Amino acid sequence: MERISWTLFLLSLTYLEGSSQDFGQTQFICTSVPKDIDLCAATMQNSGPADDLKTTVMQLRETVLQQKETIINQKETIRELSSKLSRCESQAVLEPVTGGRRKEPGKNTMGDVSRTSTDTLAQLGQTLATLKQRLENLEQYSRNNGSVQANSLKDLLQNKIDDMEKQVLSRVNTLEESKPGQKNDTNQRNRVESTLTSLHQRINDLEKGSKSTRPLDKYQITFPLRTNYMYAKVKKSLPEMYAFSFCLWIKSNASPGVGTPFSYAVPGQANELVLIEWGNNPMEILINDKVAKLPFVINDGKWHHICITWTTRDGVWEAFQDGVLRGTGENLAPYHPIKPNGVLVLGQEQDTLGGGFDATQAFVGELANFNIWDRKLTAGEIYNLSTCNTRAQAGNVLSWSESIIDVFGGATKWTFEPCRQLS
Repeated sequence: MERISWTLFLLSLTYLEGSSQDFGQTQFICTSVPKDIDLCAATMQNSGPADDLKTTVMQLRETVLQQKETIINQKETIRELSSKLSRCESQAVLEPVTGGRRKEPGKNTMGDVSRTSTDTLAQLGQTLATLKQRLENLEQYSRNNGSVQANSLKDLLQNKIDDMEKQVLSRVNTLEESKPGQKNDTNQRNRVESTLTSLHQRINDLEKGSKSTRPLDKYQITFPLRTNYMYAKVKKSLPEMYAFSFCLWIKSNASPGVGTPFSYAVPGQANELVLIEWGNNPMEILINDKVAKLPFVINDGKWHHICITWTTRDGVWEAFQDGVLRGTGENLAPYHPIKPNGVLVLGQEQDTLGGGFDATQAFVGELANFNIWDRKLTAGEIYNLSTCNTRAQAGNVLSWSESIIDVFGGATKWTFEPCRQLS
């Protein structure tokens, strides 16, 4: 038996030696093993490098499986997001926005509402009624306590109303455009606008207190959206003028065009005096429907002080930005006096006397310290105004004051001091 085993061993050595030419230089290592052990099992037990290789392969395999699972999960997430995006795009197609109006960017905090305009406006009205009740409670609490906590609650409510206002106005725009012929929807929209205006006025009353200590000229008017119903109206008209100067503080980053900061219309002439920047055109001044292009660059989101002077003799005009003369011209409606008994509107361009607003021409931004004189201001006077010099004079035709300006459709009044804005 032992002879047979040795014979087989020698034959295997002979076979290996004959096959070694396929592997180049080789060497044989003899290892003694017990007589009754399986040679293959013994070989695997003594091969350290093979064990390490096997372990590495198993680890790599587990890693690949984990990555595969992660990729599958990511693909599922992508499919879900794609599905949501498709639904959003479909919704956008169902609710087009036309007429130059734009929806305000930002998250929707109003939740899902009915697709019918009547149901939607009803829900908006209910929400506004709830806010109105909360505001009444806050007013009562403020009167009874007058504490810092009351002011904090007021501020929180103001922020909530501001967020909601943008979405209410945007939704009302969309609903009205989709069904412009429905009188009931228009009536409900008017009620919503009236409620918004009332809310803002009462917030302003809270801000000022029962007896306001804020000077009447230390305020600004904000127009947050392009609409055809958000505006401010001056309670007095302008007299006949053979010369004028007007100055104001303005802030906007709207594009294209900041819109119409103000317009003055008289019977028979809607464009008696207009300041407008529409579309990609430069800012323009219109007098009796005659146009001059202005060298202003103001849509950078910063406060700027602008002034324009004009005289009817030869139609000479000058344009100042931030106290510096930027441009001059002549032959702008020469020998045409500014007519009296008109309507002065802030934030909208008038196509008819006191109305005919176009959302694409609406002003978006903030205005303050709008003053008008019936004479040509000097460069020094304009510089004093732009630098908040104490010698600066208020307009003798129109002096900026809260008492002579009403706001509508969601335009708001806030405390403003230009000198602090510059510092």
